[in-house]
Amino acid sequence: MTATEGTRRLPAAVEEIETTREIPIPSDPLARVIGQEKAVEIARIAAYQRRHLLLVGPSGIGKSMTAQALALHLDRPRAELRVVHNPENPERPSIEVVSREEVYREREAARSVEGELIAPTDAPASVAERLGYRCPRCSFYSLSSDRYCPSCGNVKQVLPGGPTGSGNPFRDLVGGILELTVSPGGNPQESVRTTRLRNGVEEVVAYERAGDQIKVLDQSALERRRTIQRESPRKVLVKLDRNTFVMATGASETELLGDVRHDPYGGHPQLGTLPYDRVIPGAVHEAHEGVLFIDELPHLGYLQRHILTAMQEKRFPISGRNPQSGGASVRVDNVPCDFILVAAANIQDIHKILAPLRSRISGSGYEVLLETTMPDTEANCLRLAQFCAQEIATDGRIRPATRDAVQELIKEARRRAEVLDGRRHALTLRLRELGGLIRTAGDLAAVSGSEFLEGSHIRRALERARSIEEQVREVYGSFQGGLRQESTEAQRQSVGYYTWNEHPDPGQFPGGYG
Repeated sequence: MTATEGTRRLPAAVEEIETTREIPIPSDPLARVIGQEKAVEIARIAAYQRRHLLLVGPSGIGKSMTAQALALHLDRPRAELRVVHNPENPERPSIEVVSREEVYREREAARSVEGELIAPTDAPASVAERLGYRCPRCSFYSLSSDRYCPSCGNVKQVLPGGPTGSGNPFRDLVGGILELTVSPGGNPQESVRTTRLRNGVEEVVAYERAGDQIKVLDQSALERRRTIQRESPRKVLVKLDRNTFVMATGASETELLGDVRHDPYGGHPQLGTLPYDRVIPGAVHEAHEGVLFIDELPHLGYLQRHILTAMQEKRFPISGRNPQSGGASVRVDNVPCDFILVAAANIQDIHKILAPLRSRISGSGYEVLLETTMPDTEANCLRLAQFCAQEIATDGRIRPATRDAVQELIKEARRRAEVLDGRRHALTLRLRELGGLIRTAGDLAAVSGSEFLEGSHIRRALERARSIEEQVREVYGSFQGGLRQESTEAQRQSVGYYTWNEHPDPGQFPGGYG
């Protein structure tokens, strides 16, 4: 959004709009949530005070959008989580919490260890030859990956008995054979150490291959590198620069709680991978200092107990979850997981939420029933126009909508509020379906080459956006009639072909398909 859009005045009425280009889109993500003022207000509090949130209502009314907007109101994470190798007991790696300031200092120190990059021609000739950049015969410079000199065709390898080697008494007898048969082209050295004078003081310096350049590490850089190498090996488990919104809807146990990868070599120090390097974080750990969003919370089943434990302790161990895996004996304790839980559920599934988990949410947060309609006022009609503008901007492939198209959308919102929720003088907040209608109309406008999304495109889209049940009823008179006519004899005789999950007994199936 440009600065002009951010300061543009919202029209006082839909009649003042020519196209949705004139409608400013709020920079605050919570202000983009339409018709859920109560939920938005509580979401702001939850973000500020770090409270949990349970959003209840049907699909498509803004639950996930509210959760994502809440996450964008949080501060950036302040810590990075790392898992550290434990040399005394490798199967019990430890966890390390590193502050933002420490991470920045380490990055700066790492940059200082990176050394200085120079051109191969700026390095001592003997160093350039040993690293494979300079031909020892014709002194031509080329890439270290070139086995043969592009100029003279000579093998660029410098053998131990060569001009820069330490001297080989058998060089004259077998040198040529080695050069031609044992290692033609050879492999140039990765690193060369030597000494140099700087400010009258002799110091150790290392030259390393770095693509088409050479990296130079002075004595202080080498000392810093040795200090880093003396530390226990570690890997970043949850990085500092991470997303504060983690979606765990429908997650498996491994995805939710973490795991330890299997190693067929059992973590053998020479053949396998050390246990610390096989630890995988779960969504509860990745959401540390952020939002863990779970839609359809009741569908997690028994995993709700683990969510409750993580919320209570704000720490959750990572262990191997497959008893047949080589990671089954590995465990990392006290892994931080201080997250805000934003969960969503439908009204009919509330009783399936674990009672202690609901108690934890309500005791440390809020439960909010979302609205399915809003009053049919001029202000709310403008909010629907804003919604239309947001959907067009988000999609990126839809033409701006005209005033007529917005008014047609408002008419459809009125109709759906009355048909779906039995409320007159109201506008529906089941906006996911309205968004689908906008996209269908936008596709029609694009295909027809229209400059704008017109009201006629909305009306045509309404004909195409009917559910399959409505289309079946129009063609066959009823849904059951369509089933009877389209199903084959074998399907009719099969047990519960269409509704096997609801009517396993063919005698219970309406129409008697048994």
